[in-house]
Amino acid sequence: MSSWKGKTRGGVLGYKIFILILKYFGLSFAYFLLYFVVAYFMIASFKAFRWIYRFYHETLGKNSLRSFACVYRNYYLFGQILIDKIVMLTGFHSTFTFDFEGEEYLRQMDKGGFLISAHIGNWEIAGHLLIRLEKRINIILFDAEHQRIKGYLSNVFKRNTNFIIIRDNYSHLFEIREALANGEIIVVQGDRYIDGNKTVMIDFMGKPAAFPVGPINMAAHFNVPVSYVFALKESRKHYHFYATPLKTFIFPPNRKLRDQFLGPAVEEYVRELEKIVRKYPLEWFNYYDFWKLPEPVAN
Repeated sequence: MSSWKGKTRGGVLGYKIFILILKYFGLSFAYFLLYFVVAYFMIASFKAFRWIYRFYHETLGKNSLRSFACVYRNYYLFGQILIDKIVMLTGFHSTFTFDFEGEEYLRQMDKGGFLISAHIGNWEIAGHLLIRLEKRINIILFDAEHQRIKGYLSNVFKRNTNFIIIRDNYSHLFEIREALANGEIIVVQGDRYIDGNKTVMIDFMGKPAAFPVGPINMAAHFNVPVSYVFALKESRKHYHFYATPLKTFIFPPNRKLRDQFLGPAVEEYVRELEKIVRKYPLEWFNYYDFWKLPEPVAN
């Protein structure tokens, strides 16, 4: 059973506080406050600390002292990226620079498509690029993933951004269909699942891990291209954006054939993700037992 429940830690109050700080004191002061916030979370969030520490110590083979230092730097970068998201998506004045690697592939999405990212770096920064492409971005969120935050940020976002909530009644599929019919872009993360999601087991960083088939399956179902995208923070105000060449997956009508194609298709995404995690391990933001295997899903 996955220990991730579809929620990302945080609350509306935290977003409100940092939005006020950015408005009246600026980015540098917000970054400064993070030193105190990170110190608190190093003490208060033992479960999250344990799993990210094991990632550096066991998976990457760093000694105890270096692993502890990596956790602190990971927390601090995570805080900076949360602040950067607010800055970029709400239109606060700040100058970020970007390297765009693979922008030409996204310009080929003239009829819409899926961008599949992960909980590494600043995945929402894709929205910044889509402004350059004059495309509307639709960010998929789990129903449990802080709808109050979604509602609050929807009121302050100045960008052409929409949120689509995954619901048990599958009404989100109609929203996705409508967005794609308008040539818009769907952004979804492909590295997490919640209990009941269909997954495939793929070797990741030397150990088998479960990955959801949903993002690839939806893209194939709607017959639109996919690009795997990642945006990593390389310095205080500089990001590097990566996008892979477009891939369109055929949606087999036969369920057995569909299951056969999904595994290799998801593995392509996992191989791209693994390259990025090895290159930017401090920006890997999964604070639970990522490699714990799920219980089988009944057919």
